[in-house]
Amino acid sequence: MAIVERIKNICLKPNAEWPVIAAETTTTKDLLIGYVIPLAAIGPIAAFLGGTFIGRTLPFVGTYHVPMIAGLTMAVFSYVMAIVGIFVLSFIINALAPSFGGEKNSAQALKVAVYSYTPAWVAGALNILTALSLLAVIGALYGLYLLYLGLPKLMKAPQEKAVGYTVVVVLCAIVLSIVIGVVGAAVGGAGLVGSGALSGMAREHAAAGPVQFDKDSPLGRLQEMGKAMAESNKKMEAAQKSGDPSAQTAAAMQGLGTLLGGGKHVDPIGIDQLKPFVPATFAGLPKTSGNAEKTGMAGLMISKAEATYSEAQKRVTLEISDTGGASGFLGLAGMAGVQGEREDDNGFERTGKENGRLVHEKGSKHGGSNEFTIVLGDRFIVSAKGNGVELGDLKTAVGGLDLAKLESLKDVGVQK
Repeated sequence: MAIVERIKNICLKPNAEWPVIAAETTTTKDLLIGYVIPLAAIGPIAAFLGGTFIGRTLPFVGTYHVPMIAGLTMAVFSYVMAIVGIFVLSFIINALAPSFGGEKNSAQALKVAVYSYTPAWVAGALNILTALSLLAVIGALYGLYLLYLGLPKLMKAPQEKAVGYTVVVVLCAIVLSIVIGVVGAAVGGAGLVGSGALSGMAREHAAAGPVQFDKDSPLGRLQEMGKAMAESNKKMEAAQKSGDPSAQTAAAMQGLGTLLGGGKHVDPIGIDQLKPFVPATFAGLPKTSGNAEKTGMAGLMISKAEATYSEAQKRVTLEISDTGGASGFLGLAGMAGVQGEREDDNGFERTGKENGRLVHEKGSKHGGSNEFTIVLGDRFIVSAKGNGVELGDLKTAVGGLDLAKLESLKDVGVQK
């Protein structure tokens, strides 16, 4: 069936369309290429165009434009995680089926996950304008209704248990969304995608040869990650054959962790280890508030400690994050030699390397906010944002932290 026809039918006539979907024998490859990949791209592309070129308008703040580097980073990350999230959600749907009187069927579970997301993906086009982006939520809510209708028909769950089945799946999806959001904020905050990334990888490819790349190069890391994902896939297949729902869910989470960790599973350091890096004074200002947390779910956790420093008209926020399971993205970005630079009448923004570390600077020309971010050990992100404090003072203050000690913890919690 044509993609437009399927979108129209599942959104407008779901009760009639779900039985048709249930009877289809669409392969995972066809479903992914012919439906998921094009539709999942709508929201990230619209958000990127709207945020970067049109701008976002906030009450009492006005219109601002998302920096090109940060916007592109989040667009790519959102797109990848939309696709990954579909497969994780399908594993959850399949694993929970017996608990609600349904029948396990991975192919049907994937179809439920994919087609329930249809209205949310289509409504993602509204993200291009701030005024319309809130309406995109309606699409996501309608997707919950489609999920409720689809579970009994495809997973053969009794109708009386469909509500409970839907609620539990939705709760799992919410947790998944929160984790992805936290990871996205940590990754996107550093502005790690620049124009040099792809060209740097291409140059390395030409020099390294087609057979085996240097394992410490960007393509080598991708190659190693591919091997790790192949092993994870074998474990997921074994878990599925075993018929053990717990084993299947654990294998799915392990596969997600392997993807985000660049072929490794990384448990972030505890908040007690992170808090000592947050000083009582910073940039000459006293600490006025602070908090620390370690959040996520098994296989995908993030630690973060932050504090606010203020006095008179000066205010600085210091945030130190251990990206944990998402450290693979930072490692590839760092090895690819990302760089970028932008400047206009209001300020400037630069991303590059200093002393082998990836750094991001954002400065105002009119006394506005300044920001300095540095990535340590392809894992830790230290970010300082200040109002009334010069960019140079922020860089000096960050340099005064025990960065070497924090960087020395890069292998803590790593499981290959």
